[in-house]
Amino acid sequence: MSQWSQVQQLEIKFLEQVDQFYDDNFPMEIRHLLAQWIESQDWEAASNNEAMATILLQNLLIQVDEQLDRVSQEKNLLLIHNLKRIRKLLQGKYHGNPMHIAVIISNCLREERRILAAASMPVQGPLEKSLQNSVVSERQRNVEHKVSAIKNSAQMTDQDVKYLEDLQEEFDFRYKTIQSLEQSDKNSALIKQEMLALQAMLNTLDYKRKEVLSKIGRVIHEIDMLMSNMLTEELLDWKRRQQIACIGGPLHGGLDQLQNCFTLLAESLFQVRRQLEKLDELLTRLTYDGDPIPVQRPQLLEKVNFLLYNLFRNSFVVERQPCMPTHPQRPMVLKTLIQFTVKLRLLIKLPELNYQIRVKATIDKNVSTVSNRRFVLCGTHVKAMNMDESANGSLSVEFRHLQPKEMKSSAGSKGNEGPHMVTEELHSISFETQVCLYGLTINLETSSLPVVMISNVSQLPNAWASIIWYNLSTNDPQNLSFFNNPPAATLSQLLEVLSWQFSSYVGRGLNSEQLNMLAEKLTGQQVSYNDYQLSWAKFCKEHLPGKSFTFWVWLEAILDLIKKHILPLWIDGYVMGFVSKEKERILLKDKTPGTFLLRFSESNLGGITFTWVDQLENGDVTFHSVEPYNKGRLSALPFADILRDYKVIMADNVPENPLKYLYPDIPKDKAFGKHYSCQPNEVSKPSDGGGKGYVPSVFIPVSKILNDSTDPHSPSDLLPMSPSVYAVLREHLSPTVIETALSSPYSTD
Repeated sequence: MSQWSQVQQLEIKFLEQVDQFYDDNFPMEIRHLLAQWIESQDWEAASNNEAMATILLQNLLIQVDEQLDRVSQEKNLLLIHNLKRIRKLLQGKYHGNPMHIAVIISNCLREERRILAAASMPVQGPLEKSLQNSVVSERQRNVEHKVSAIKNSAQMTDQDVKYLEDLQEEFDFRYKTIQSLEQSDKNSALIKQEMLALQAMLNTLDYKRKEVLSKIGRVIHEIDMLMSNMLTEELLDWKRRQQIACIGGPLHGGLDQLQNCFTLLAESLFQVRRQLEKLDELLTRLTYDGDPIPVQRPQLLEKVNFLLYNLFRNSFVVERQPCMPTHPQRPMVLKTLIQFTVKLRLLIKLPELNYQIRVKATIDKNVSTVSNRRFVLCGTHVKAMNMDESANGSLSVEFRHLQPKEMKSSAGSKGNEGPHMVTEELHSISFETQVCLYGLTINLETSSLPVVMISNVSQLPNAWASIIWYNLSTNDPQNLSFFNNPPAATLSQLLEVLSWQFSSYVGRGLNSEQLNMLAEKLTGQQVSYNDYQLSWAKFCKEHLPGKSFTFWVWLEAILDLIKKHILPLWIDGYVMGFVSKEKERILLKDKTPGTFLLRFSESNLGGITFTWVDQLENGDVTFHSVEPYNKGRLSALPFADILRDYKVIMADNVPENPLKYLYPDIPKDKAFGKHYSCQPNEVSKPSDGGGKGYVPSVFIPVSKILNDSTDPHSPSDLLPMSPSVYAVLREHLSPTVIETALSSPYSTD
C-alpha cells in the first residue's frame, strides 16, 4: 500500500494535520494524482543536487502533462482547469530554483511519515497532549468571536459618527441662516422658536458626541483587554508549538488564524483612529462650553496609538526558524559559510504595506553571548516583505541566501576555550524593520530562537542535542546563557521527544517497550517516567557505563544507520531494535528454533545484529548472536539480502541458513521478501556474461560456529561467488552437495 493510501485512511484529526502543509507550493491534487510516482523518487537527494532536482522537476511536469491528456479525454473540465493552473504555477515558481521544490516535497513526505507514525502509537506523550489541548482550546474560539464582535462594534460606531456629522451640518446650516438675518428679523416669534429648536439640537449634538466617545472608549477597552490577555496567550502558545515542532513534534498550525485576528484588530484600531480624526474635524467647526471632544479625544487617541504600536510589535514573527536546506530535520543548527533560510511574517496583512517594509537581518545584535566567537551574515541580508511569494498571500519575507561567517579574533581565542563546548554556545539572529503608515512610524524587531553555530559537520549531532534540550526545557526565546546551568528534563517528556526524532527523521516512532529500554539505558534502572529528572550531562556529556561514547552519540549513530541502510525495514516495523541482551533471550527462549529478532548493538556505534534461538540434541536452548553489522558492511550488501542469504557452518556440518521466523512467528521471506534486491533463482546464467568480459559475482555472508562456542566465530565473512556459477550449481548439483562444497577446506572464510 502506498504511503498516500495509508494517509487517506487516517482519522480526521490526523488528516487535518496533513492538510496544513499542502498549499500552492506543492498542491495536494498533484500529490494525489501522482502518488506512486512521487514516492518512487529520491527527493531528499535531489534537495542537495541541482542537476538531479532539475531532472525531477522536468519529469514532474511531464507527469502533469500526461494527467492533463488523460483528464482531457474524460472531459473533466474542473480538473483540466486546475491542472493547467498548477502546471503554470510549478513551472513559474521553480524553473529557476528546482532544488526548492525537491526540499518541499521531501519535507511533505517526511511529515506524512511522522503523522502515520504518530497515528500508530497507542499512547500520546504529555507534550503532545498539552499541545492538542491548546490547539483546540476554548480560548482560541473566544478570541475569534471577540475579534469579530469588536469589528462589528467599530463599524456600528462609524454609522454613529456619520449621523453626528449629518446632524452637525444641519445645525450649522440652520444656525448660519439665523445669523444672516437682519437684527429686526431676529426678534420675531418665529425666529425665537427656531432658536429654541437650535438649542434642543445642540443638546442632542452634545449627547451624541458623548455617546460616540463612550462607544469608541468601549471598543478601545475591549481591544486592550483582548490584546493583554487572550491574544497574547494565543501568540505565546503558537510560539511554544513552533518550538516543539522544530524538535520533531507535531506540526504547529494556527498562524493564519492569528493573522486574521491581528489584521481585524489593526483595521478596527485604524477605523477608530479615523473616527477620532473626524471628531477633531467636527470640533474645529463647532465647539461650546462643556464640549466632551477636547477633553476625551486626546486620551483616546493616545491609547489607540499605544495599542497599534504594541499590536504591530507583537505581529512581527519568525514564521520558519533558520534552517540549512541540506539538513531540513535539524533547524537552528547553522554551519559557517553554508546558506540557510529563514522566513518572517507580519501578522497584520494590509495592502498598503506590500513591498513597503524592508527587513534587515543581523546576528548577535546587542546580545552578550557566552561565546568568544563572533559572526557576520553574508549574502542578501535586506529584503522587502510582500504578499506575492507566499502561497496564502501573507505579508512575509524569506531570506534564502544568508551565510554565517566567523570573524577573526585579534586575540586568536577560540569558542571552546571557555567553559562551554562550541555546540553549547547559543547565538541569536535578529530582524529589524520600520513601518510608516497613516502618520505613524513604528520600529519593529524580532529574533529567531537560539541557534548553534558549527564549523564542521561532525559537530552536528551534539549541536542538535543542544537544540533539543533547550527547546524541550524552556519557552524563553532568548536565554543565550542557558547552558551555564542547564536544567534537568523530565524523563517522560524527553522520551517523547526521542520518539519524535525517529518519527520525523526515519518515519516511525518508538513504542513503549523500546522507550522502556532507552529509559533503562539513560538511568541504569527501572524508574517512574513522570518523577525522574535527567541531567543534561547524563544525556549528552557523560559516557555510558563501560563505553567510550555518550547516550546521545549512540542514539544518533542508530538514526544514521536506519536512514542510510535499513529504512524500509524500520518503517515496516520489523526491527525491534531497542532490546537488551537479557530481554531478547527471554523473548526467544520459548520460540521455535530458527526464530530471530533484530536489535541495535549496545557496544558498537551504528551497529545492528540479529540473534536466533536454536535447540541442542539434548533439548537445551541456545542463542547465537552475530557480530554487529555497521554501515561499512551494509554499504557492500543490503541488510535484507544478508538475512536471506546468511549461512552458518557448524563443525563437520554443511552450511545452512538458521534464520526461519522473525519474532514472534513471521516467516522470514514474508517479512523481508519485498526488500530483497533479487530472488535467488534470478541470478545470471553463464551465457549472460558480465560487463567487459567479467563474470558478475555475488557475496554470501557466512559464519562459522565452533563446538565450544555459542556465537559465530567469524560473523560476516563474505564469500565471493558469481551468480552464473551459483545458477549452474543449482541446476546440476543437489543442495546437499553444494553446501558440502562450500564447507570444504578450499572455500574462503
